[in-house]
Amino acid sequence: MPIDSPLKAPQQISPSLVVKAALLVLALVALAMCTVFYAPAITRLVSNSGKLREYLLSYGPWSVAVFMALQVLQVVVAAIPGEVTQLAGGYLYGTAAGAAYSLIGIMLGSVIVFFTIRFLGYPVLQAFMPKKSLEKFDFLVNNPKAELAMFVLFAIPGIPKDVLTYIAGLTPIRKTRFLIIATVGRLPGILFSSYIGAHMEQRHYTQVIVASGLVAALFVAGILLRGRIIGMLKKHHDAGAPPA
Repeated sequence: MPIDSPLKAPQQISPSLVVKAALLVLALVALAMCTVFYAPAITRLVSNSGKLREYLLSYGPWSVAVFMALQVLQVVVAAIPGEVTQLAGGYLYGTAAGAAYSLIGIMLGSVIVFFTIRFLGYPVLQAFMPKKSLEKFDFLVNNPKAELAMFVLFAIPGIPKDVLTYIAGLTPIRKTRFLIIATVGRLPGILFSSYIGAHMEQRHYTQVIVASGLVAALFVAGILLRGRIIGMLKKHHDAGAPPA
């Protein structure tokens, strides 16, 4: 009868785990490089409508695709301000077309972020998301009621939508429902920004002032109320959670 060796054989590392670890490292390096080397330059570019127009026109028939690619990058690299790129879209293409191009790019970026986080997991968030943001929205993770909470949060002006997109990948929310929620939640802000940008280009300053005032009022209201709303959502989640 053979005698078992007291030494245990080392556990084998699954190939899928190796691939996932390698992809995680690549994703972290790519995000770091984009944030450090490209985010400041892109922010300066989209903040100057004249230079942005020249830059896009240099691509000829591909200018719209390049603009949408900038919107994708704006979602993936949270350091690039989304409102600025949306204003630029309205300034360059008008309200309807600018909003449509911005929405397409933002949704593509949201898909990339959602599936990246869902596949690679929490380490990506820890590396690039401020600790305060993670703690504020951690109740959404593994929350069966995440869909309702996500819809409410996306609808509130002043809530960082890119942060929610990153968090969404760790929730049980279905991908199609997330895209619907993200689209509905982002659309009013995109439309307002595109409208303001379009009328800035046309020098309709009365419309710009009125729309900007409305946006500012909604943004301030969102800032003032978001803490209370997030607290209510957390309380609702804790009340429905099973006892430890």
